[in-house]
Amino acid sequence: MPTNSGLFSRRDFAIGGACALLTALAGRGALAENDALTMLVKKFFSDESFEEDLIRLVVPPVAENGTVVPVTIEVESPMTPEDHVLSLHLFALENPVPQIASYMFTPANGKAAISTRIRLAKSQDLLAIAEMSNRSIHAAKASIKIMIGGCG
Repeated sequence: MPTNSGLFSRRDFAIGGACALLTALAGRGALAENDALTMLVKKFFSDESFEEDLIRLVVPPVAENGTVVPVTIEVESPMTPEDHVLSLHLFALENPVPQIASYMFTPANGKAAISTRIRLAKSQDLLAIAEMSNRSIHAAKASIKIMIGGCG
């Protein structure tokens, strides 16, 4: 997202770099392994490790139509000024553009949860990555099979 000066912020640059990494790795199927997910998180968020315990990523195991796939993501957090979700990122590893969405949160949100419909090119893995106010990283992965009507 460009700023008024036409330059990108550091966060936009990091997200773009993560998308490039996802695109490069998705072709080789490397992100199916936790080691590759660890590498993605380290590239996206420095040398921090990630945990897989706070995010609930809900997608149907099989979607009849790839153009309208329901996705719900919830992050367990008290959403207090001391302990809250800063950002939530959703990636579809085999879409033409892997980054689907990024959401920013504050304690005023009260709850870190989103529900949306996305378009998927084909059967693939979805990744949800949350950054917490203490800079810890949490990730979740879900697989989905698309029957017809993908975007690619």
